[in-house]
Amino acid sequence: MQQYFVNGKAENTVTITDKDILKHMFQVMRLSKDDKVVLVFDDGVKHLAKVTDSAAHTFELTETLSDDVEMPVQVTIASGFPKGDKLEFLAQKTTELGASALWAFPADWSVAKWDSKKLSKKADKLAKIAQGAAEQSKRNIIPQVKLFEKKPDFLAQLTHFDKILVAYEESAKEGESAALARELGTVEKGQKLLFIFGPEGGLSPAEIQAFEKAGAVTVGLGPRIMRTETAPLFALSSISFALELMK
Repeated sequence: MQQYFVNGKAENTVTITDKDILKHMFQVMRLSKDDKVVLVFDDGVKHLAKVTDSAAHTFELTETLSDDVEMPVQVTIASGFPKGDKLEFLAQKTTELGASALWAFPADWSVAKWDSKKLSKKADKLAKIAQGAAEQSKRNIIPQVKLFEKKPDFLAQLTHFDKILVAYEESAKEGESAALARELGTVEKGQKLLFIFGPEGGLSPAEIQAFEKAGAVTVGLGPRIMRTETAPLFALSSISFALELMK
């Protein structure tokens, strides 16, 4: 059954006004009277709804669903600006794997350079990708997408998290293999977790120092060195395994 995110609060009768959602509902899926969909509102609660008038784009909410597929912790993935369309890939895949937010910042060794205008367009594109992936994977929320033009603005956000982990290539090279498991073993339900990843060139020693000063812990992601777009997926899978599958 198709799922759609709708801005606002749940009411008995809902009128859809978003042009993109309307196009998908009534042109692509060709919904007609009494067809059913799942609608998710700002509170993240899912509702079964049926079409009452396809011309007026109105729905009646028929049932509140208890389905909640969100992780027991809020995980923000933060990446140094990568090259090409890797952020688009990450927006889709991190959403499918349960991230609460996808952030990106200008790392010291980022090759990609974007000004505020490009960042705004990029953020809009990524937000749409995240929404589509959230609908496909039946999420209760759409992950937040935030691109920082200046690194100090990103660093200023570090105090808002309960735990900060940094995927550090040097830790993997040195054979460190226990820190990630140890840290995930101390995570409590409802906590906010930030996982930081470098761009293609990795994170600079100065960045590692700044992160550690903010309380971050550097962790290895196993014996193999992963690409910048692969490492966040490994991390999210590890978090899901530790906190959802090992209950």
